[in-house]
Amino acid sequence: MAAAKVLDSWALLCYLEQEPGYEKIIELFEKAVESSKPLLMCVVNWGEVYYQVLRRFGDQKAQEIEQLIQTFPITLVEVNKELTREAARIKATKRMAYADCFAVALARLKKAELYTGDPEFKAVEKDIKVVWL
Repeated sequence: MAAAKVLDSWALLCYLEQEPGYEKIIELFEKAVESSKPLLMCVVNWGEVYYQVLRRFGDQKAQEIEQLIQTFPITLVEVNKELTREAARIKATKRMAYADCFAVALARLKKAELYTGDPEFKAVEKDIKVVWL
């Protein structure tokens, strides 16, 4: 059985901005649809995408992107105590942004692969499977 796949904000922004590596996200979307196994994303990391679009392009564009993301084969995972505890444990031991720790925690708890291009995730390559875009 294929491992679950987690996206961090970097991966989704890469796709939305069509930066190098976005083709891999298209492939992930296609496979997710074919297999009926949506990709996973922590709502905290979704929030990172939202605030970055809002800050750079304004409220209307952020709302458009929110609507667009709802059409993607992505299941947003709400934050609960278990996920927050795991993210806090990672933050306490790794030099990473707290929001990124939620993506790592989700990947760890779901035994999933994490898709990113953010070099900060090099800190957890020994802990989880990081797939570089």
